[in-house]
This record gives sequence, C-alpha cells and structure tokens, in this order.
Amino acid sequence: MQNWSGLKPQAHKTMARKASDTRFELQKGRMLRAAAKCFNEKGYSGTSLKDVANILGLTDAALYYYVKNKEELVYLCYIRAGEIGRETMDRAIADGDNGLDMVRRYLRYHLEVMTGDRGPIAIMSEIPSLKPVHREEVLEISRKHSTRFESILRNGIEDGSIAPCDVRMTGNAIMGALNWVPKWFRGDTTIAASVVEEFPQILSAGLEP
Repeated sequence: MQNWSGLKPQAHKTMARKASDTRFELQKGRMLRAAAKCFNEKGYSGTSLKDVANILGLTDAALYYYVKNKEELVYLCYIRAGEIGRETMDRAIADGDNGLDMVRRYLRYHLEVMTGDRGPIAIMSEIPSLKPVHREEVLEISRKHSTRFESILRNGIEDGSIAPCDVRMTGNAIMGALNWVPKWFRGDTTIAASVVEEFPQILSAGLEP
C-alpha cells in the first residue's frame, strides 16, 4: 500500500537516511573548517574541542558525535587537506595546456579553496602529534602530492614551458609558500581576490624559461 505521496514506505526510509547522511556530512564539514581555523591559529596543544565547539555554537560534548578525541579531529583535518590538494591538482592537470599552465592553474584552484567558502584548510604542521598509524597515512598522502607536483615541473621542463631547475627544491619552495597562506589569511574578501589573482604569478614567475 502506498502513502499519499505515491512512494512506498521503504522509499521514504531511504530518503530520510540520505537526508540524515547529508546533514551529518555538512555538519562534519563545518566542524573540520572550524577546527582548521583553531589549529592554524593556536596549534595542536593550544586548541581544545571546546574552542571548536564555541565557533560552531555547540557544546564540546556534541563534537563527540563526530570524533573520538582531538587527535582524531586533527587527523581528519589533514585528510581533508590532502583530498582538496588532490582534487585541485587533478583539475589543473586536466585543464592545463603545458607544465607551466598546470602549475599556475593548480595554485589558483587551491588558493580559491583556501580563501573561499570551503576554507580554511589545516596546515600540516602538527603531524608529530598524530598517533603512528595516522601519522604514516598523512605523511604518505603528503609524499604522493609532492611527487605529483614534481612530475608536473619535470614535464614542464620537457615541454619547454618551464626552465630547467631542481624539481625537488623548486617544488618544496612553491608548496611551502602555498601551504602557509592559511596561517596569515583571515577571511578578508578583498585580500582573497588579490591572493587568487596575484599569487599564482608570483610563485611561478621564476619557472619561466
């Protein structure tokens, strides 16, 4: 027997479950952005779950619905940072015409996220605070990301769009500058627009042949 909407009861249960899952993910996303803000500003030792809860207007006890403890919270922030890095690099590689274009697109796409509605992103400066299994996972994500960026630089040298350089040192320099933006950016939209517009050119200017 169908209800007034023409949907079977099981269909309503499925829809309700999906809506609940969506609310959970949205709230979890808000939590990770708030946590990233706290960790970036105060560090791991200076941040408490209560600090994150205050930003969200929740009790600190409510956060235990999403995470077991502070260590898991910073771990999830770093996993999110890694996912965003992979996403923006995938997009840059797909859209770019050559190595230099891919570098600039990656910087722009990543900065748009960092300074936009999906930001802030946690700076991976507290990796030693993670338990060993989480630490190794995050380090492996970071290593793979750096290796992919070095490959873009190497391909750019081969296609002539990037001047010959030490790809390891060059990659570390560019990534270091990029990843430090959340440390000093405080949400000003005018500054955000300037960062997105100017930083890709500034950070990649030395790559030009």
